[in-house]
Amino acid sequence: MRVVTWNLWWRFGPWEARQKAILAELRDLRPDVVGLQEVWADGRENQAEWLAAELGMHWAWAPSPAPERWRRRIGDHTVDIGNAVLSRWPVTDRRTLRLPAPPDIDDGRLALFTRLATPSYDIPFFTTHLTSALHASAVRCRQVAALAEFVAENWGDTPFPTVVTGDFNAWPDSDEIRLFGGYRTAPVVPGQVFFDAWQYAAPDAPWATWAPANPYVAAGGEPGSRIDYIHVSPPGPAGLGHVRSVHRACDGPVNGTWPSDHAAVVADLADVPVPRVAVP
Repeated sequence: MRVVTWNLWWRFGPWEARQKAILAELRDLRPDVVGLQEVWADGRENQAEWLAAELGMHWAWAPSPAPERWRRRIGDHTVDIGNAVLSRWPVTDRRTLRLPAPPDIDDGRLALFTRLATPSYDIPFFTTHLTSALHASAVRCRQVAALAEFVAENWGDTPFPTVVTGDFNAWPDSDEIRLFGGYRTAPVVPGQVFFDAWQYAAPDAPWATWAPANPYVAAGGEPGSRIDYIHVSPPGPAGLGHVRSVHRACDGPVNGTWPSDHAAVVADLADVPVPRVAVP
């Protein structure tokens, strides 16, 4: 099962040209499930709905309840922003959580839960977008605590591991990522653990999902970092959901246009139990 997470950079930059590049990249990846952040809708068209139709996938969308700060940045008060899920399988349930943030940086960030019905089992799948303020690690810690509790309330009884994707706006060694993982420090929810899928990447693999090589990023002068994640709870029976491979994708221009200011992360998970090898 191929899982992708990708921040689509809303309606910033040359968004109409980027739309075509985003679709081309997703077509090439052939994902089964995609968690998307900074997805737009304008009353006439919804980016997630359009991508799902073009890719032959199901979709779910959660708009921000407070898009005003975003709208002021582009000077258009008609465009919504939110998170979305694209899925090869039907979405049978969905819920949203508004993430906590102090008023001075609260721009309506969310977590979106979806339950995906495969022929063999359900998949509890989440996508989220944490606050981006560089100084706000403490806020992100509160957000991942709320996210962890939201996951515990909604994952349900299924043999497939819970998958949590998103733009966490946090470096891998940060307090918030350690807290959400729950194995380098005490977990928010007792017994709830998530592995960062990138731990299965090749040691020399390109890793920065926010990279100065991207011209949309270079203007800000920030160092490259990995801030986009696919988190997976421990494998189910006989290795179901085990991370087989992971890599960075969507990290270059398409016909001269960079699709987003973020690269995507792609993980391939075992979608059938792994046969056990008999030990003589």
